[in-house]
Amino acid sequence: MNLKKGLFERKPEPFRIQHNEDRASILLSAQLVNMLPEQHRPIVIVCIGTDRSTGDSLGPLIGTFLEEKKSFSFPIYGTLDDPVHAVNLEEKIEEINHTFNNPFIIGIDACLGRLKSVGSIHMDTGPVKPGAGVNKELPEVGDMHITGIVNVSGFMEFFVLQNTRLNIVMKMAKIISEAIIYSSHAYQRKYSLINLEREQKHIP
Repeated sequence: MNLKKGLFERKPEPFRIQHNEDRASILLSAQLVNMLPEQHRPIVIVCIGTDRSTGDSLGPLIGTFLEEKKSFSFPIYGTLDDPVHAVNLEEKIEEINHTFNNPFIIGIDACLGRLKSVGSIHMDTGPVKPGAGVNKELPEVGDMHITGIVNVSGFMEFFVLQNTRLNIVMKMAKIISEAIIYSSHAYQRKYSLINLEREQKHIP
C-alpha cells in the first residue's frame, strides 16, 4: 500500500472497534499511524494498570507483549514486571519528561462502560484519564490514548474490575499490542518518506 494514500492518509479522528472484528489489529494500526506526529518526537508508550486486578491488567499485559518483541523500538513504561499504577504514576510521568525531549506519549488503560460496549477498543487524541471509572484522581496521561472496555460500569466498579474475565482482557491486549507493533513499523516507513520529501524540497 502507498503510505501517502489510502488508510494511512485519513485525518485523525476518534476510532473504536470491537476486538473480535475481522482485521481489528490492522484497522487499529492504520488509524494509529495517522495520529502519530510528523515532527521528530520520541514516542513513548505508557501502559497503566496493575496485575493485582484482572480487569486492570490490560495495560501491563500490553506493555509486556510489546517488551517481548525485540524489533519494537518505542520506549515502554508499564509491564507485568514493572507496572505503572496509581501509586507511582506521577513519578513515572516526571521520569519520562526528564528522560525524553518533548515526548509524544500514548496512554493506554482499561476502562468500564456499557454492556454492549464491553470488548471494544477506543482510540483518540488527548490524554487518558486513569482511575476515572473507580473514582480516583490521578494525573491525565498522553498526547493520545487507547482504552479497552473490559467490563460494565455503574456499580461497585472496583469489584467489577477484580472479577473481570482474564479471557477478554488477554484477547484485547493481544489485538492492541499487535496494532501498536504494526503501526511502529509503518510509522518508521512513513517518517522516512516524509524526511526524504523534505530533503528533496530543502525543508529544514
